[in-house]
Amino acid sequence: MKHRPTDIFQDAATQLKALRVLPRPVYGHAQALPNRAIQRRHSHAWAQLSYAVRGVIEVTTAAGRFMAPPLRAIWIPAGMPHGVKCSKHTEIRSLYIDENAAPLAGDQCRVLVVGALLRELIRSFSTLPVQYDEKGPDGRLAGVLLDQLACAPEAELMLPWPKDARLRALCASLQANPDSGKTLLFFSRELGVSDKTLSRLFRKETGLSFRLWRQRFRSFSALPMLERGERVTDVALACGYQSMSAFVAAFREQMGATPREFFAVDS
Repeated sequence: MKHRPTDIFQDAATQLKALRVLPRPVYGHAQALPNRAIQRRHSHAWAQLSYAVRGVIEVTTAAGRFMAPPLRAIWIPAGMPHGVKCSKHTEIRSLYIDENAAPLAGDQCRVLVVGALLRELIRSFSTLPVQYDEKGPDGRLAGVLLDQLACAPEAELMLPWPKDARLRALCASLQANPDSGKTLLFFSRELGVSDKTLSRLFRKETGLSFRLWRQRFRSFSALPMLERGERVTDVALACGYQSMSAFVAAFREQMGATPREFFAVDS
């Protein structure tokens, strides 16, 4: 009997809800955990680290969208309402960490750079027994993992979401159509305000200019397609760019590397 995607999400959510107490301060067994994306908003009593062995993970909160392509992970504080999306082939590794053991402070999500050591620690930890010996080698491995998370650099892979209802509708329109060529002037006329007023409001609400926000959004939209190996030219067109060179330049400005360089991940 085949399960619908919604059934799978509900099963995963039920499993997590049933988990009242973590068996260890750091919990991440690959088989015991429902390592599936739960799209509807939910929260946990523990901090969570979402990492994709392959594929791209997207976490959404009221504050915005957080993207984790290869060698990135998303830190979700305890109690933070969030939803998770990913492509079909994405293979997730989740870690749940007790608040008393959490290596990162604050109540905001963040995207972390996963170096070679941290990557192997996450992979190795997911194979440990659920009731691993906290005072033995497995417990020491958990300690090193927490130390590596504490010093992992952050990546600017967050797309802020405005609170103003008009801007939320505007951003939702762009999100539904990454290839849209509608300008700030078009939206200002549609909303009945001047382009200068809309520009100021956009920067106040998101911290970014309209141009940079859309550029970052388009780069985010491109990540799953690029990770799947789609042609850069096709991705550029799907994200609203008229040429591959324009897309590559914009992607480099946002991500600090060309698409080819960004996905040149060591195996």
